[in-house]
Amino acid sequence: MYQNKKAVLIFGVGPLQKSIIERSKKMGLYTVGIDPAEDAACRNVVDAFEIVGGQDYDGTCAVVEKYGIDAIVTAATDKPLVMMARVAEKYRFPFFSVDTARWSTDKFQMKQRFIEGGVPCAKGRLVKSVSEVGDFEYPVIIKPRDNSGSRGVKLCRSKAELEASMSEAFEVSKLDTILVEEFIEGPEFSIEGLHHDGINEVIQFTEKKTTEFPYNVELGHIQPANISEENKLKIREIVSKIGTALHFENCPSHTELKINDRGIFVIETSPRLGGDYITSTLTPLSTGVNLEDELLKISLAESINPQPKQVQYAGVRFFAFEEGIIIKHTPDVDFVKNWPHVVDFSFSLKEGDKVNRITSSLNRYGQLILQAGNRDAIEEAFDKYEKAIMEKSLID
Repeated sequence: MYQNKKAVLIFGVGPLQKSIIERSKKMGLYTVGIDPAEDAACRNVVDAFEIVGGQDYDGTCAVVEKYGIDAIVTAATDKPLVMMARVAEKYRFPFFSVDTARWSTDKFQMKQRFIEGGVPCAKGRLVKSVSEVGDFEYPVIIKPRDNSGSRGVKLCRSKAELEASMSEAFEVSKLDTILVEEFIEGPEFSIEGLHHDGINEVIQFTEKKTTEFPYNVELGHIQPANISEENKLKIREIVSKIGTALHFENCPSHTELKINDRGIFVIETSPRLGGDYITSTLTPLSTGVNLEDELLKISLAESINPQPKQVQYAGVRFFAFEEGIIIKHTPDVDFVKNWPHVVDFSFSLKEGDKVNRITSSLNRYGQLILQAGNRDAIEEAFDKYEKAIMEKSLID
């Protein structure tokens, strides 16, 4: 019976949480998942599943008490963080504060904390209409304050583009203002961290590949990133400042930043595990540290001492075929998985499907995950395999 095991409550039972559910089971935990969707993708993966609304505090507490929950976790999503912090406060689970959760899920409050804590970031302001943008120079970035996954985020090169894009941002927000920011040039990176026992620790540096503007959707990641040792040192100091400014404790962090000739600029952060297979797959492959396992230990009030080391290069690429092309054939998944360096492969388009434009992480349609001994090898394999899969899919 599960009473002989410690029970973990997992917020969200979708594909993004599948890996941490499986890691929980591997650690011998009884997994209880909650999700607003009756048909949640991983409802049959957890040991027990309950349908609970995302804002249903009393319903969530009832699940905690029904199963005698010992710990709470989630992965790759910001949406439940405030609820989780409230539940943790009530039951004294290891977690961060409600204030931290609120600052971290509102991009404007986050920016205010950055400024107060000396964290370098883009200038930004809240607006309800184009007339309130004021003296900002174009191009600018607009983004909803309360969403993630690049939803509603666009580059606007003119007042006309901004006006046309504002309604799109408001459609994916529950608030009556959106954030307008100065555009920061330069390559984008994410930093995977852990915050525990008063320590702000960087585990890995991730290099990003994104779509062309106006959308800025992530199309790939490689670890370790090509960053100078000098900048790595600066980034470690910045992550420490972030941890202090937002009171990160008992949590991982996923921080996005850009580097250019002016310096390092933090775009945003979150006290959660990174999505896009960054945490679940790439970081263990490239460092030997499984951040999901470390988070589970933290949530159970167990001590951790991660020792990251350079193991291999690891990366993921999301497919981005030409919009409007009709899929002629679908690649054989098992065949591709047997290619050298391939860790995993997925392709969701079917014969006859039309290739859509990628506007957020929600409408990507497949990915390839590789591991190799050096940067050149993984880049060459990605280029070769992406071309082969594209030709197989599009040519009669």
